[in-house]
Amino acid sequence: MNASRAQILLISLMLSFAAPAQTNTPAPTLTQASEPTLLKPAEVAAILPSTVFFEGKTAPVQARNSGGIRLKDNSLVLISLVDSSGYSSQIQEKYQAYLITESPIEVDGHRLPPGAYGCGFVSNNGFVVMDIGGHDLFTAHTTHDENLHRPTPLQIISAPNEAAKYRLYAGRNFVLIRIATGD
Repeated sequence: MNASRAQILLISLMLSFAAPAQTNTPAPTLTQASEPTLLKPAEVAAILPSTVFFEGKTAPVQARNSGGIRLKDNSLVLISLVDSSGYSSQIQEKYQAYLITESPIEVDGHRLPPGAYGCGFVSNNGFVVMDIGGHDLFTAHTTHDENLHRPTPLQIISAPNEAAKYRLYAGRNFVLIRIATGD
């Protein structure tokens, strides 16, 4: 191989490593939103890992049953139902979803700092939140919404007439989530 062909080959090889990788996943938008934005399950699925860690085990997420909020500062609140079949029946009763928040939120008045949590809708109008070790942090009050037109296994909807408040639904039952302000 002569010197000019070797140089061309070397330059081509260097350019191939310098070129950005082509992916089918769109790059996340880094511009700040003027208002919080609800995310659809497909948007959440593109962000969430396929499995999550809770109480010493991993569980697959149900991306089709997920929701999220992109806040003004671009931080996220994400939630997805999980397949908890590998857990004991006592854990399965209350560990139904995985919640990740990058900003503080309030769940029915209970402040929740950024982190990852297990949670679920339980009997007696309750919504339990646990740390990733499976320890109960608090139980919030839920409300039954007979007027919800299209209940799904899990969804987030803006609370009517209430800025920065959202309803996290499991079927027709919901818990109120508010974006926390201050420290």
